[in-house]
Amino acid sequence: MLVCSHEPGYMVITVASGKGGTGKTTIAANLAIMIARDNPNPSETVWLVDCDVEEPNAGLFIQPQFDTPKPVTRLFPQINTDACNGCGRCAEICAFHAMVVISGKAMLFKDLCHACGSCALNCSEGAISEASEQIGVLGKGQKDNLRFAQGELTVGYPSPVPVIRDLKKWVIREEENPLFILDAAPGTTCPVVEALRGADFALLVTEPTPFGLHDLRLITQLVQEEFHIPCGVVINKSGERDDMIESFCQEKSIPVFMRLPLSRQIAEICARGQLLIDHSEKFALKFRECYQKIRSITPTNSGNTE
Repeated sequence: MLVCSHEPGYMVITVASGKGGTGKTTIAANLAIMIARDNPNPSETVWLVDCDVEEPNAGLFIQPQFDTPKPVTRLFPQINTDACNGCGRCAEICAFHAMVVISGKAMLFKDLCHACGSCALNCSEGAISEASEQIGVLGKGQKDNLRFAQGELTVGYPSPVPVIRDLKKWVIREEENPLFILDAAPGTTCPVVEALRGADFALLVTEPTPFGLHDLRLITQLVQEEFHIPCGVVINKSGERDDMIESFCQEKSIPVFMRLPLSRQIAEICARGQLLIDHSEKFALKFRECYQKIRSITPTNSGNTE
């Protein structure tokens, strides 16, 4: 499926992690702002896009000025039970088993519905219509040279994927040599898959613990075997147990681009919603070198995001 279309020269870096709590958003925010500040050409845009739409918090680091929000809507089936003859055609064609016939009448399990419209299209009695419903909201703003966007899923709607997909279509478009940093949700489920779709590079954030290693294996498998895109690792909370991560990365031929130490100072900076690169040139240099390593092994995208 074509997610979006671009001119040659754009680049998408997805920052992901196999588990929550690794510092993925901290890495994404500091990396994006550092790149934007270093950018010598104001016409070449740098974006940070928060694709963790169930819990977007990258904006806490950015504090952007938001424009008018954009709603995300979908058309959901509405059943006129008086017109329904219980033929069951809607249940037959629903690939997600969201439609059933009970006591001779069609019934919708909305949490299973993917809003594809097939049931309304195939209802011979015209008993199924579609009505628009808001499932989320998108926000776009700017802070200094960095452009920022995020999506937020409506509470109670089961799938974040449509909101992420609309967010990417809304933001990733033709510009002059744009760079997009996508902050994915934690884990390896469908929201992460959507954030990785169309990416040129995956920056994988982990921590040197047995849980961190286990989930790094999962996200690496997704990136390497399903998407076949280059990747690198950031070891956050780095310390004496880095060898377990380093051995795995060596086994999989994945470079380790950066290490951030397990540090009370770093924890306090992040807890205040501040940026590491604002507190020490040492941190700024780490992020700058990380980006240089990414660019050294990653070509710009040719425009194919299928």
